[in-house]
Amino acid sequence: MWREQFKTVLMIFIVLTVITGIIYPLTVTGIAQVFFHKQANGSLMFAKDGKLIGSTIIGQNFDDPKYFWGRLSATTPAYNASASTGSNLGPTNPALIDAVKARIAALKAVDPDNKSSIPVDLVTSSASGLDPHLSLAGVYYQLPRIARLRNLSPETVKRIIEQNTTRRCLGLLGEPAVNILKVNLALDN
Repeated sequence: MWREQFKTVLMIFIVLTVITGIIYPLTVTGIAQVFFHKQANGSLMFAKDGKLIGSTIIGQNFDDPKYFWGRLSATTPAYNASASTGSNLGPTNPALIDAVKARIAALKAVDPDNKSSIPVDLVTSSASGLDPHLSLAGVYYQLPRIARLRNLSPETVKRIIEQNTTRRCLGLLGEPAVNILKVNLALDN
Protein backbone atom coordinates (compact mmCIF):
# COMPACT_ATOMS: atom_id res chain seq x y z
CA MET A 1 0.00 0.00 0.00
CA TRP A 2 2.74 2.49 0.86
CA ARG A 3 4.38 1.81 -2.53
CA GLU A 4 1.24 2.94 -4.37
CA GLN A 5 1.07 6.07 -2.24
CA PHE A 6 4.75 6.75 -2.82
CA LYS A 7 4.26 6.29 -6.57
CA THR A 8 1.29 8.69 -6.53
CA VAL A 9 3.18 11.29 -4.52
CA LEU A 10 6.23 10.99 -6.79
CA MET A 11 4.07 11.44 -9.92
CA ILE A 12 2.33 14.48 -8.42
CA PHE A 13 5.74 15.91 -7.50
CA ILE A 14 7.08 15.39 -11.04
CA VAL A 15 3.96 16.82 -12.73
CA LEU A 16 3.87 19.89 -10.47
CA THR A 17 7.61 20.44 -10.92
CA VAL A 18 7.21 20.39 -14.70
CA ILE A 19 4.17 22.70 -14.59
CA THR A 20 5.49 25.22 -12.04
CA GLY A 21 9.19 24.92 -12.77
CA ILE A 22 9.24 24.71 -16.57
CA ILE A 23 5.91 25.34 -18.33
CA TYR A 24 4.72 28.32 -16.27
CA PRO A 25 8.06 30.24 -16.25
CA LEU A 26 8.54 29.68 -20.01
CA THR A 27 4.97 30.82 -20.71
CA VAL A 28 5.30 33.98 -18.61
CA THR A 29 8.72 34.75 -20.11
CA GLY A 30 7.38 34.23 -23.64
CA ILE A 31 4.38 36.50 -23.04
CA ALA A 32 6.65 39.15 -21.49
CA GLN A 33 9.04 39.01 -24.43
CA VAL A 34 6.22 39.40 -26.94
CA PHE A 35 4.11 42.08 -25.23
CA PHE A 36 6.60 43.85 -22.91
CA HIS A 37 9.96 43.28 -24.61
CA LYS A 38 11.69 46.42 -23.31
CA GLN A 39 10.54 45.94 -19.70
CA ALA A 40 11.23 42.20 -19.71
CA ASN A 41 14.83 42.90 -20.66
CA GLY A 42 15.46 45.47 -17.93
CA SER A 43 14.32 48.73 -19.57
CA LEU A 44 17.81 49.19 -20.96
CA MET A 45 18.91 52.36 -22.75
CA PHE A 46 21.40 52.27 -25.60
CA ALA A 47 23.38 55.02 -27.30
CA LYS A 48 22.98 55.59 -31.04
CA ASP A 49 26.08 53.45 -31.61
CA GLY A 50 24.46 50.53 -29.76
CA LYS A 51 26.53 50.92 -26.57
CA LEU A 52 24.65 50.12 -23.37
CA ILE A 53 24.17 53.25 -21.28
CA GLY A 54 22.12 51.91 -18.38
CA SER A 55 18.65 51.02 -17.20
CA THR A 56 15.83 53.47 -16.64
CA ILE A 57 14.68 51.49 -13.59
CA ILE A 58 17.96 51.34 -11.66
CA GLY A 59 19.78 54.44 -10.46
CA GLN A 60 23.31 55.25 -11.47
CA ASN A 61 26.10 57.07 -9.75
CA PHE A 62 26.61 60.54 -11.21
CA ASP A 63 29.25 62.49 -9.33
CA ASP A 64 30.40 64.94 -12.00
CA PRO A 65 29.02 68.38 -10.99
CA LYS A 66 27.74 69.03 -14.54
CA TYR A 67 25.24 66.17 -14.11
CA PHE A 68 22.20 65.91 -11.89
CA TRP A 69 22.92 63.71 -8.90
CA GLY A 70 20.33 61.12 -7.93
CA ARG A 71 19.47 59.55 -4.62
CA LEU A 72 22.16 57.86 -2.62
CA SER A 73 22.46 54.12 -3.02
CA ALA A 74 22.23 51.85 0.02
CA THR A 75 23.89 48.97 -1.85
CA THR A 76 27.55 48.00 -2.04
CA PRO A 77 28.83 48.66 -4.62
CA ALA A 78 26.50 51.56 -5.40
CA TYR A 79 23.36 50.75 -7.43
CA ASN A 80 24.05 47.01 -7.40
CA ALA A 81 20.69 45.43 -8.30
CA SER A 82 21.72 42.03 -6.95
CA ALA A 83 22.22 43.59 -3.51
CA SER A 84 18.99 45.61 -3.38
CA THR A 85 18.32 46.62 0.17
CA GLY A 86 17.61 49.62 2.30
CA SER A 87 20.24 50.81 4.71
CA ASN A 88 18.00 49.94 7.65
CA LEU A 89 19.56 52.85 9.56
CA GLY A 90 17.33 54.78 11.93
CA PRO A 91 17.31 58.58 12.19
CA THR A 92 19.58 58.56 15.23
CA ASN A 93 22.10 56.09 13.83
CA PRO A 94 25.56 57.72 13.61
CA ALA A 95 26.27 56.03 10.25
CA LEU A 96 23.16 57.62 8.69
CA ILE A 97 23.98 60.99 10.21
CA ASP A 98 27.54 60.79 8.84
CA ALA A 99 26.27 59.81 5.35
CA VAL A 100 23.81 62.72 5.33
CA LYS A 101 26.51 65.16 6.50
CA ALA A 102 28.90 63.89 3.81
CA ARG A 103 26.29 64.36 1.06
CA ILE A 104 25.41 67.84 2.32
CA ALA A 105 29.11 68.75 2.29
CA ALA A 106 29.48 67.39 -1.26
CA LEU A 107 26.46 69.36 -2.48
CA LYS A 108 27.72 72.57 -0.86
CA ALA A 109 31.24 72.03 -2.22
CA VAL A 110 30.05 71.89 -5.84
CA ASP A 111 27.53 74.72 -5.44
CA PRO A 112 28.64 76.99 -2.55
CA ASP A 113 26.37 79.86 -3.65
CA ASN A 114 23.20 77.78 -3.38
CA LYS A 115 21.56 78.80 -0.10
CA SER A 116 18.31 76.87 -0.66
CA SER A 117 17.25 74.13 1.72
CA ILE A 118 18.56 70.76 0.54
CA PRO A 119 15.69 68.34 -0.20
CA VAL A 120 15.79 65.18 1.89
CA ASP A 121 15.88 62.82 -1.10
CA LEU A 122 19.26 64.29 -2.12
CA VAL A 123 20.85 63.15 1.13
CA THR A 124 19.11 59.85 1.89
CA SER A 125 18.71 56.56 0.03
CA SER A 126 15.45 54.99 -1.08
CA ALA A 127 14.03 51.81 0.43
CA SER A 128 15.57 49.64 -2.30
CA GLY A 129 18.76 51.68 -2.56
CA LEU A 130 18.32 51.65 -6.36
CA ASP A 131 15.82 54.45 -7.03
CA PRO A 132 16.49 56.07 -10.45
CA HIS A 133 14.14 59.00 -9.74
CA LEU A 134 14.45 62.22 -7.83
CA SER A 135 11.74 64.60 -6.68
CA LEU A 136 11.20 67.86 -8.50
CA ALA A 137 12.53 69.66 -5.41
CA GLY A 138 15.76 67.63 -5.58
CA VAL A 139 16.20 68.39 -9.28
CA TYR A 140 15.32 72.08 -9.03
CA TYR A 141 17.78 72.46 -6.16
CA GLN A 142 20.54 71.42 -8.59
CA LEU A 143 19.25 73.43 -11.58
CA PRO A 144 21.39 76.56 -11.02
CA ARG A 145 24.59 74.48 -10.82
CA ILE A 146 23.76 72.52 -13.97
CA ALA A 147 22.85 75.66 -15.94
CA ARG A 148 26.05 77.43 -14.84
CA LEU A 149 28.42 74.51 -15.52
CA ARG A 150 26.88 73.71 -18.91
CA ASN A 151 26.53 77.34 -20.00
CA LEU A 152 22.80 76.90 -20.49
CA SER A 153 19.99 79.20 -19.47
CA PRO A 154 17.96 78.07 -16.46
CA GLU A 155 14.89 78.07 -18.73
CA THR A 156 16.55 75.58 -21.09
CA VAL A 157 17.47 73.26 -18.22
CA LYS A 158 13.96 73.61 -16.78
CA ARG A 159 12.46 72.63 -20.15
CA ILE A 160 14.67 69.51 -20.25
CA ILE A 161 13.57 68.66 -16.70
CA GLU A 162 9.91 69.04 -17.63
CA GLN A 163 10.35 66.81 -20.68
CA ASN A 164 11.76 64.05 -18.44
CA THR A 165 9.30 64.36 -15.57
CA THR A 166 6.94 61.48 -14.83
CA ARG A 167 3.56 62.85 -13.76
CA ARG A 168 1.12 61.42 -11.25
CA CYS A 169 -0.61 58.22 -12.33
CA LEU A 170 -4.17 59.08 -13.40
CA GLY A 171 -3.45 62.59 -12.12
CA LEU A 172 -3.88 61.37 -8.53
CA LEU A 173 -1.41 58.71 -7.48
CA GLY A 174 2.21 59.32 -6.56
CA GLU A 175 4.33 62.40 -6.91
CA PRO A 176 5.97 63.85 -10.01
CA ALA A 177 9.54 62.57 -10.33
CA VAL A 178 12.47 62.93 -12.70
CA ASN A 179 14.45 59.99 -14.05
CA ILE A 180 18.06 61.09 -13.49
CA LEU A 181 19.58 58.96 -16.28
CA LYS A 182 17.09 60.30 -18.84
CA VAL A 183 17.52 63.94 -17.86
CA ASN A 184 21.33 63.65 -17.87
CA LEU A 185 21.29 62.03 -21.30
CA ALA A 186 18.98 64.78 -22.58
CA LEU A 187 21.46 67.36 -21.26
CA ASP A 188 24.31 65.64 -23.10
CA ASN A 189 22.33 65.71 -26.33
